[in-house]
Parts: sequence; structure tokens; C-alpha cells
Amino acid sequence: MNSALVVEDLPEIRAWLAEVACEAFPGLRVRSAARRDEGLDWVQREQFDLALVDLGLPDGSGTDVVGALRVHQPRTLSVVVTIYDDDEHLFPALQAGAFGYLLKEQPRDVLVAQLLRITQGEPPLSPPIARRVLAYFAGAAHQRLQLVRQLEQEAHLTDRETEVLQRVAKGYTLPEIAQQFGLSRHTIADHIKQVYRKLNVSSRAEAALEAARRGLVNP
Repeated sequence: MNSALVVEDLPEIRAWLAEVACEAFPGLRVRSAARRDEGLDWVQREQFDLALVDLGLPDGSGTDVVGALRVHQPRTLSVVVTIYDDDEHLFPALQAGAFGYLLKEQPRDVLVAQLLRITQGEPPLSPPIARRVLAYFAGAAHQRLQLVRQLEQEAHLTDRETEVLQRVAKGYTLPEIAQQFGLSRHTIADHIKQVYRKLNVSSRAEAALEAARRGLVNP
């Protein structure tokens, strides 16, 4: 790490963050900005290895600075340093390109240790933030699993629907299928409609492909 940008509106905290960065990476050259626009201006003027960015700035969100760094300086590691630990601030910052997310309430030595994780290729995340991220993705994975199960359940055919699908795939007409089962055309038509809906197909050819996939007919 040779150069860093600190974007923070409060002077004492801005100086404190610069000291934290220099303690983690001795010899670091630090540029400072108190406003969003100043941060964006530095992004255009100079290259940085590291950026410590607050989110609540007087003229906008520090997320804009993070996003600009991702576009113009993709090798810069942007780390948000903020008081906000909620999803409304966390995930937009990560989506904008933040490599890490630290809370200001942590002691100085903890912040230094978190920044040093960068040298190991690990994102600096405050423990509450790491737990929130894990919980979010665990919830997303659960939702995906529930959706898969729902789709599988909806795609489950009854024995009669399976038999109808097999005959459709073999090329039998609706009247022929009705005669084979001794049922009315309307009943068979309803079965075919349910099969198409469950399999999300709209033609006899697509139904035949699905029947072949299920081993009901030879491809």
C-alpha cells in the first residue's frame, strides 16, 4: 500500500482514520476529502491503493465515491468506515464495489487489525457486519431452496397425468387418448392442460421432449 484516500466530513475523525491507515501501512501517502464531490475529484486526479470512505457526507453518499473508484480505479480497495450497520447502507455499498465495511465504534487497534487483513487477501469486515452478510446469504439460500422445492412440487405429475403425457409424446390424438382411458375428451383435455402447466410447456413437441427426459418414451 503506497497511497490512500480518506473521505470523511468530520475533521477529527478524518485525521483519526488517516492515522489508522498509516499505522496499518507505514509510509502510506494519504489524501483527504471532507465532501462527496471532493472525493470524486480526487478519484479523477490521482491513483490510490486504498480508500476509507464514510457514507453520510454533507453533499451526498460516500457510496458514489466507492462506485467511482470501481469504475475508474478498479484495483483500489475501497473500505467503508461508518456508523451505519443496517442493510439499507451495507448492501448498496457492497454492490457499489466496497471491499470492506468497518464500524467507527470499534477501537483503533481493532480497526488496524481489520485493515491488515487486506494483506492476506481477506476483506475487512466488522464482526456485526460479517454476521449480517452471512445471515443475508443464508436467508437467500433458504429462499432459493424453497423455490426449487415449490417448482419440483408443481412439476410433479399424477399417475394419470404421466400416462397422458406418455401418450401425447407417442403421437396419439386427444380422441384416441380419451378412448384408451374410457374418459371424455373434456377430461383428457383438462389433464393435458394440467400437464402443460406443470411442465411449463406450450406445445406437443416440448411435451414430448419432457417425456423423453423422464424416460417415458424413447428420444
